[in-house]
Amino acid sequence: MDIKRVAIDAVNETIVMTVVHMDYKGQVAKRINEKMPLATVKGFRKGQVPKDLVEKQYGKAIKQEEVKKVVDLALERFVQSERLNLLGTPLAKENENFDWDAEELTFEYEIGLVPNFEIDLEAKNNIVKYIVTADDKLIDGQVERIQKQFGKAIPQDKVEADSDLTGTFANEEKGINNTTTISVSTFNKKAGDKFIGKKVGDVVTVSTKGLFEDDHQLMDYLKVAHDDVHGLDIEVNFTIEAINGAELAELNQELFDKLFGEGKVASLEDLKSKIKEDAEAQFAQQADQKLLLDVQDFLIENTKFDLPSEFLKKWLQTVGEKKLSAEEAEVEYARSEKGLRFQLIEGKAMAQSNIQITFEDLKEFTSGAIRQQMAQFGQTNPTEEEVQGIVARVLSNQEEVKRLSEQVVAAKLLEIFKEKANPTTKEVTYEEFIAASYGE
Repeated sequence: MDIKRVAIDAVNETIVMTVVHMDYKGQVAKRINEKMPLATVKGFRKGQVPKDLVEKQYGKAIKQEEVKKVVDLALERFVQSERLNLLGTPLAKENENFDWDAEELTFEYEIGLVPNFEIDLEAKNNIVKYIVTADDKLIDGQVERIQKQFGKAIPQDKVEADSDLTGTFANEEKGINNTTTISVSTFNKKAGDKFIGKKVGDVVTVSTKGLFEDDHQLMDYLKVAHDDVHGLDIEVNFTIEAINGAELAELNQELFDKLFGEGKVASLEDLKSKIKEDAEAQFAQQADQKLLLDVQDFLIENTKFDLPSEFLKKWLQTVGEKKLSAEEAEVEYARSEKGLRFQLIEGKAMAQSNIQITFEDLKEFTSGAIRQQMAQFGQTNPTEEEVQGIVARVLSNQEEVKRLSEQVVAAKLLEIFKEKANPTTKEVTYEEFIAASYGE
């Protein structure tokens, strides 16, 4: 057998394999011999069919099967021995005039290669690392929400400016059907005014465009997907199912203990300090995510390399349960190209910075995530045994291991990006951060 690589360009090659009779004749003869006792041909008893007739009836199919085995194994070993770093998997070139009776059988496979490139994590950039602060407006609003949440609901006959509404947002075309409780003051003034004076059973139609001060609230109240939030301009119906005013809860030690545990908060000043601390910890995570996305965009834009795009489009048509048409593959490639580019850049950054992910890293990250989640549900002091028990269960799921591993990699890369990309630091309020993030 002869096998070689033929370069087309830096990221596209063809593997050419020539198979001769000696490569498969022994296995074909063995299969024919095994077939003879089982062969059935009209005019002969089972097991008494002459060998030449068995070969005539079954030989071609057996030959094709054995040649395929030889080719598949040789291709796999060649890729390994040449240490080829492939994108996708080899694609057999179609040949309508292929002659299975030829002395030499030639097979060709297209391959796409991972490009060679360099990245500069310290390149000059205009990336901003935001420090998001909780201002008095945000803190006071959260205090009022706590007082409402733990206060006494007072049923009302009709909607007033300070009413809390329970009802269902619906839009059949967009699949929106979500029951929620919302304060009239949460809407923008124009939308909120539509509810004033309405009663239980009334249906109010509002537009999603500008419905809230922050469009991301559509995710919370209408369960709209994140990717659909920006620019969404449709009408939704809100059916009012309950109207309540609120007798605000008193800010006393009993409420503080219920919220944060005994003795941890002892005054309004402490409460505001705690709200500020918790909010800014959450904002820091959002700011880190924006920083990571901004660095990703910068590196993708400024790290130039070619991809075997035409090969990948053809390859996309062959993978997955549902085969794609050429047009569908074109769309899928356009959708995934940016992610593929960053995946390659990410791998290069990890190698360049000698980042390695250990199982201990994964356990530590999972433990921290679980403690954070438990705290959100009021379990602020879980035992180590409780946490590690959950960690063991989570890490027994391979899908979870994959998902968490990606998060660990992102966290490690973020620390490197913070250090080497040297972003400009800017302190902003949450409203300013939202405006900077989404142009709102």
